[in-house]
Amino acid sequence: MAAQANNEVLQKAQRARQAAARLALMSRAEKDRLLLLMADALESGAGAILQANARDVKQAEERGLSRAPIDRLLLDEKRIREMAEGLRAIAALPDPVGEVIEGRRLPNGLEITKVRVPLGVVGIIYESRPNVTVDAAGLCLKSGNAVVLRGGSEAIHSNLALVKVLNHAGIPAGLPEGAIEIIETTDREAAAQLMQLDEYLDVLMPRGGGDLIRRVKRESTVPVIETGEGNCHIYVDASARLDQAEEIVVNAKCQRPGVCNAAETLLVHRQVAAEFLPRLGSRLTELGVELRACEQARGLLPGAHSATEEDWATEFLALILAVRVVAGVEEAIAHINRYGTRHSEAIITEDLENARRFVREVEAAVVYVNASTRFTDGGQFGLGAEMGISTQKLHARGPMGVREMTSYKWVVMGEGQVRP
Repeated sequence: MAAQANNEVLQKAQRARQAAARLALMSRAEKDRLLLLMADALESGAGAILQANARDVKQAEERGLSRAPIDRLLLDEKRIREMAEGLRAIAALPDPVGEVIEGRRLPNGLEITKVRVPLGVVGIIYESRPNVTVDAAGLCLKSGNAVVLRGGSEAIHSNLALVKVLNHAGIPAGLPEGAIEIIETTDREAAAQLMQLDEYLDVLMPRGGGDLIRRVKRESTVPVIETGEGNCHIYVDASARLDQAEEIVVNAKCQRPGVCNAAETLLVHRQVAAEFLPRLGSRLTELGVELRACEQARGLLPGAHSATEEDWATEFLALILAVRVVAGVEEAIAHINRYGTRHSEAIITEDLENARRFVREVEAAVVYVNASTRFTDGGQFGLGAEMGISTQKLHARGPMGVREMTSYKWVVMGEGQVRP
């Protein structure tokens, strides 16, 4: 099995490398036409996709997976339409390839420009999210990159069906063979090999839980862009409008709890805790949220469990919320910077100075003032879709759209100049 996996992964990476050279030269019109064809194909092929997805969901249920991972896995006609609309939105974006980022003329007459170019071959290792398959394929095509996909075993039938639909629509219309490759084996060795193919892959992106991300960072010889966990916080300041704060917390926790931009910890200023927490707690309990609170917060939240040190650092991805009462913005910032994952953090406040301090001092890719963390999303940010939410600082940070899927080269035009 391992030898078979090695052969498959190597061959697909080699085909992707060959396709990348052709993709880099394609015009915007060519790429956009392919994206629109693929979008139509997703909608017309929804039946086969849903049939494959049903197999994955059934197996997940038989394995006893909880609600959150099954929700991430599940496809329906609405989600397929959303994936198709995502491809159309990507097609409508400007082509980043060839964009001049900056330029200048030196005193010696040399004309220097900094121009966007594709990354090359992008590898994605991800878990149980079929929408990643389509988002990654679309963003890579638009930015002139080939992609090698290695999804989790939970979604293997869905992912294979999606790639089949995309390639069947694209290849006859001019998509280079190898532009969208998917590793069909679910053998763990396949992922391990992909991490070592720095001869063929230019960058590797893990999307999933903390264990997967840490493993890829530890084992990969291919440069890694970390799309990290989302232990996201909301801090309700003393000056917050409490009706507004309540709606934001409920949205951030309950609208879709199994995703990385859902809130996992609520911090409340002690001056408003007695007024705010009982009303919020009652509503969250009605919505099925389990509360894990500090000692002071537990006195205001009937039925809440005691929060542990582990709870403050946990991305629950479920209807669980950790709650802590804090002395003020300084303590809230300290808590977030200690336990957060540098993803998305929010303050609810009417105090402009506290808002500015929070924005300035909180260490995160996205910082919100008076808004839900659920907006950290490529589609919501006008990027069409996203490759993931980068929680690191090198190359890209936050939602990664088509521009983040490029690098650049310096182009220097001369008239015979030589260095003295």
